[in-house]
Amino acid sequence: MGHSLDKVDITIVGAGVIGLAIARAISSKRSKSNTRHHLLILEKNDTFGEEISARNSEVIHAGIYYPQDSLKAQFCVRGKSLLYAYCQQHNIEHRAIGKLIVASHQDELNLLDEIKINATNNGVADISFLSAENILEIEPNLQAVGALFSPSTGIINSHQLMLQFLAEIESKDGLFVPQTSVTSVSQHAEGLLINSENKSGEHYQFLTSLLINAAGLGAQALSKNIEGLSPHHTPILHYCKGSYFHLSGKSPFHHLIYPVPDKTGTGLGIHATIDLGGQVKFGPNTEYCDQLHYEAEESSRPQFEKAIKRYFPSLNTTKLNPAFAGMRPKLQGPGEEFKDFVIQTEAEHGVPGLIQLFGIESPGLTSCLAIGEEVARLI
Repeated sequence: MGHSLDKVDITIVGAGVIGLAIARAISSKRSKSNTRHHLLILEKNDTFGEEISARNSEVIHAGIYYPQDSLKAQFCVRGKSLLYAYCQQHNIEHRAIGKLIVASHQDELNLLDEIKINATNNGVADISFLSAENILEIEPNLQAVGALFSPSTGIINSHQLMLQFLAEIESKDGLFVPQTSVTSVSQHAEGLLINSENKSGEHYQFLTSLLINAAGLGAQALSKNIEGLSPHHTPILHYCKGSYFHLSGKSPFHHLIYPVPDKTGTGLGIHATIDLGGQVKFGPNTEYCDQLHYEAEESSRPQFEKAIKRYFPSLNTTKLNPAFAGMRPKLQGPGEEFKDFVIQTEAEHGVPGLIQLFGIESPGLTSCLAIGEEVARLI
């Protein structure tokens, strides 16, 4: 080869909240480097956080439901305390608003007991039981025979969070490169050879010592384009759409309201979340589909109305309208058992300098700082 290739220490693909949190964790561990850009974050969209990170409930989860010792449980509980501290330190809008997990019928009360035991096993020690009378005092519009109260569940402005991550990364000479896709990766004597292409169709080839695949919904597609990586290391991706409906007018609730989750563990049920501006949205439902589409459809209305009326019977349905939808990069197919977050290193897949993340859905936002910390540790 006539020309020498540019070389970067670390390349992260995907500038959602996970990719940015990883980049921030790595950047914060190092002093100013000699190489001009020791870290690149490549993002195919026009800006950061446009997909999973932009289309969710923006909830800081407590870590209640996930199986004990799972990555989801560990990263959620650790991530929650890191996230609250980080928000306070950097003046990021957030509020520990608390949530109620409600039993609408007597036969769901034993499920609340199971959930509370699981939460305790995960190290979430602040969950309390509320009777029907207790509930009426704090949520007069709610119909429930009992509930669990989680005071450490909260809401966050995830856009502000990502802006802060990016500011820290750029202050340490990290470079954010939007509108750029990785087309292929191959192994090279000096690391991994990355072929990328920007929106104008220009190609750029460079070497990186370390590649971190945090591409979210695109993680599997990228993984399949890495030469020398055995296909069985790429888990199957299931698109799972979650729609939200917006409730106009004043919020009927003071806390987040969640039904008892369904046994499949696909989602947490159609719940009521309040944003930092006080607006209520209901969702998400779970709908497996073959392609990405972000429309919340009017056809979902009967499902939403039925689910919401179980705990909010006085719902004025004329104030309920489709808002938006998000996509979860699920590893768990329809009817399958719980699937955990996947973080693979060379120890698993045998490709030096490659770390891959798959299935980072909820509680990914809550877990982001803990995941960043873990990936930085793995390097």
